[in-house]
Formats: sequence, structure tokens, C-alpha cells
Amino acid sequence: MSTQFRRRPEGSARRDSQRSTSSRPSRRPGQGGGSYGYAAHRPQGRSQSRPARSRSAGQQYIDVARFVNKNVVTGEPVAFTPLHRFADFAIDEKLKANITKKGYDTPTPVQDAAIKPLLEGRDIVGIADTGSGKTGAFLIPLIDKVLKNRNQRILIMAPTRELAQQIEEEFWGFAEFLRLGAVSCVGGANINRQIATLRRRPHFVIGTPGRLKDLLERRVLDLSTFNTVVLDEADRMLDMGFINDMRSILSRIPAERHTLFFSATLSGEIRKLIGEFLKDPISVSVKTGDTAKTVDQDVVRLQGKQKIDVLHALLTKPEFDKVIIFGRTKHGVEKLSKVLQDRGFKAASIHGNKTQTHRQRALGAFKQNQVNILVATDVAARGLDIPKVSHVINYDLPNTYDDYVHRIGRTGRAGERGNALTFID
Repeated sequence: MSTQFRRRPEGSARRDSQRSTSSRPSRRPGQGGGSYGYAAHRPQGRSQSRPARSRSAGQQYIDVARFVNKNVVTGEPVAFTPLHRFADFAIDEKLKANITKKGYDTPTPVQDAAIKPLLEGRDIVGIADTGSGKTGAFLIPLIDKVLKNRNQRILIMAPTRELAQQIEEEFWGFAEFLRLGAVSCVGGANINRQIATLRRRPHFVIGTPGRLKDLLERRVLDLSTFNTVVLDEADRMLDMGFINDMRSILSRIPAERHTLFFSATLSGEIRKLIGEFLKDPISVSVKTGDTAKTVDQDVVRLQGKQKIDVLHALLTKPEFDKVIIFGRTKHGVEKLSKVLQDRGFKAASIHGNKTQTHRQRALGAFKQNQVNILVATDVAARGLDIPKVSHVINYDLPNTYDDYVHRIGRTGRAGERGNALTFID
């Protein structure tokens, strides 16, 4: 297969986002009068802090104390010393050149631990913190696998459209000029274009369970020709109710296959899935805790002030230079984005009512610093890898602590320090 199926990401998660043409407001130091109730200390138990409970039905109780974690740097952090360099791995030289071109020299911990056994064809279970470099950990050895045998075909399943597109974007960076084919198959994007590319038998198919199932039912995707499958963020797919779709899709792939399983957690259900789907897997765990040690977490107590005014005052501070704000509902997120635009901020929104084009436009504008504020629902909490996000603000409380963990994982990535603030009444 010598033809390159170069399709830049065309579709993603539910719907997309919007751009803003407004300019950043001038700085107004001290506007609104002070710190707006930043917690000075960790609350000393539930008797001294009000429960961070949403009023919407079914929301999990979350103690306010879990939103406060002052990560004080007491000295130079201990540098990770990998056992390998990318130059040491037995991979194609052109692939090595692309890795170098992307600015990578030494692997992250998960890459250091996973790439060698994957090159050896071992099934793997990877448990790693968000932002750990796991996408590179599986793409690099799988691209090399296809370069060594172009009859190989790879299926990558991801829970959300954003994550699927993020994986495809990473793929093209590693696979530039290697004459490989890839397509992302996600809802909200033109299915006819996806079908047309599938008919050209791309080496990599990256998709969400719902769209993959649709394509299988239309008989335009034949998984009997695939011999490698990646389940990325398997815990999230389980949470989203995709377990039956996952089983159905995997049942169509030959039993003699190479299976890669990545998850942020290792619950009883996840262990059960590993037993079902993998054979004698290598386990790679570089997870260091629920929340990244590089994220400084605190609460903002409103103390009777208007929520939007408190947010406005924070966003005028110089250090809030690239911010993701999380809201609970699509309507609320869209309204907040427009209010911020009206107040002179460069803001965009991403939520389920946005068209695919608008969603991608908003993410692109945020990545390229054309806007510096992205207002989002939890659909954006997983899978997005946007560098140098200075702050995550939980404008509305998350439904669960797990949602909180994944929200704040958008900052403090790749060794950078980040900040997470949660608004409390």
C-alpha cells in the first residue's frame, strides 16, 4: 500500500465550538477588591467546610477538602532518568527522524516502559496519569510495526471524538512522509468521507465505539483484516456505557491479535475486561496518584459576590494566560462564553450543541492562542492534550470526583506546573 491517505482530522466529539473576535481587556489590578476568598488553608474536616454538592439530581457528594492541594515545591524536582533514548529503540530510521523532528529526545516514563515490550508483540496493560505521553507510547511501536509489514492494520478505539482526533493528529506527526494511511471515524463528521477513505484500506482506523458500530452495520468496515487493537481510556468507555459495543467490535477481530489496553484506573470491572480481552499481558503502571503533583489546587469562595464578577476579576490577572473553564450544561457554557466575549475577553466554547466544524475551530483557536479562554462541558475533560494551559477553573462543580480529576488534568501536563480553582458558594 504505497498511497498516502493524508486526511487531516475532520471530525471529533459531539459538536464543536465558537471563535471570538473580541480583544483582551486591559489589566485592572485589584479590581473588585482582593483575593475573592481563596482558601488560605485546607479545610479541617467536614464540620468546617460546606459540602461541595450540586443541586442537580444524582450528583455525587464531594468534600470541599478534596479541591485543595497546595503542591509546594521545596527544591528541584527529581528528574526522571529513562532506561532508553528513542535512538536506542529498534525502530525505523525515518520514524526516528520524525520523533526527533517533533522535539522528542528521551521517552516519558510510560513510553520508556511500554515501547520495548510492544515492539516485541506483547499484549500490554498501561495504567498512567493523564498527560503522561501514552499516545506516543503505543503509536511509535505500532507505526514501526506497519512499516515492517504493510499488510498490518491497526484499530484504535477511544471514548470521545476529541480523543480520537487527538490520536490522529499525533499519528500524522510521527508518520509524516512514511506513506501510511489513517482515518478517524467519529460521529458529527461526514460519514461518506470516512467511508470513502475506509475503502482505500488505511493502515490505522481510529474511532469511537458508536461510529465504528455504525460503519460495521453498513458493511463498509471489515475487522477480519485487523490484527492489532488499542483500547484507549478503557475506563472512560466503560463509564460511558460502551461495554457492549466494545465486546461486539472486538468479537469481529481475529482472536489471534495484539491487544493494547490503556486506562487511568484499575477497578474490578477493568480487571474483568483485561481478563476477557488480553492474553498474558505485560503490566505497565506509572500512575502516581489521582491528581497530578504538578497541579496546585484551591477553592474560590464567593462569599456573597456575583459569580461572574469574581471570574472576571480572576481572568484579568496576568498569570491567567491560557484558561479552560468548566461548566455543567451546554446552555450554561454557551451563555458564559458569550458573556465573557461581551466583557472583552477572547473566549470560545465547546459543548454538545456545537457543530463539528465549530468545535474544531474553537479547539484550533485555543491551541494557537487566538483565544486564551475555552469554556467547556465535561465532553472536553478527557483526551484533549493542549500544552501550557495555565489554569483550569471549575465554574460549576463536577458531578463526580472522577470528573474533577479529569478536568484538572488539562493543566500541569508534560511536567509543566498548573493551577486548578473550584468555585464554592
